[in-house]
Amino acid sequence: MKKTFLLLILVVAIASCTKKQNPFEWNKDRVGHLTKDMMVYQLDSLYANDSIVKNIKGDEFSNGPGAIEIFEKGGKHLLTLTPLEEDSTSTIEYVRIRDNRFTTEKGITIESDYKTISTAYNVSSIDNMIKDAVVRVDDQNFYFTISKDILPPEIRFDMTATVEKTMIPDSAAPKYVFVSW
Repeated sequence: MKKTFLLLILVVAIASCTKKQNPFEWNKDRVGHLTKDMMVYQLDSLYANDSIVKNIKGDEFSNGPGAIEIFEKGGKHLLTLTPLEEDSTSTIEYVRIRDNRFTTEKGITIESDYKTISTAYNVSSIDNMIKDAVVRVDDQNFYFTISKDILPPEIRFDMTATVEKTMIPDSAAPKYVFVSW
């Protein structure tokens, strides 16, 4: 009886110490309850209380696997998921975060400015694309895009130019935020 009582106390103590997963926390291995190892067919059960919009098979205008949109009941757009392949057993390759409630442990959201992000995380590289600069935070598997409209004129129209960290204004807000697995 004494052993049973002690075991019960131990189980209750361990259960009360278990940290509950924040449904809006994102890190290098998960976005909310979505993990990098989950497969497309698991999304229906993971987002059973939300709305899932998948691409239409046979769409001749699609190029590669189609995006899967996740909406909260009531219409709020949460995430856009891009699977690695057009297959229900495929994992998710990219997650575009669309809801500002998603946050990293350091408090970064889709509304954070460049200064806040670069202070919280080490910016590892910046790619010069046609309309945007892609800022990578590789140790966290996420990247974000900054419009080239706010960069110096000599960078805006030259895709071969190197975009330096100092060229991005501190107040620059990301156009898009992606987690890449």
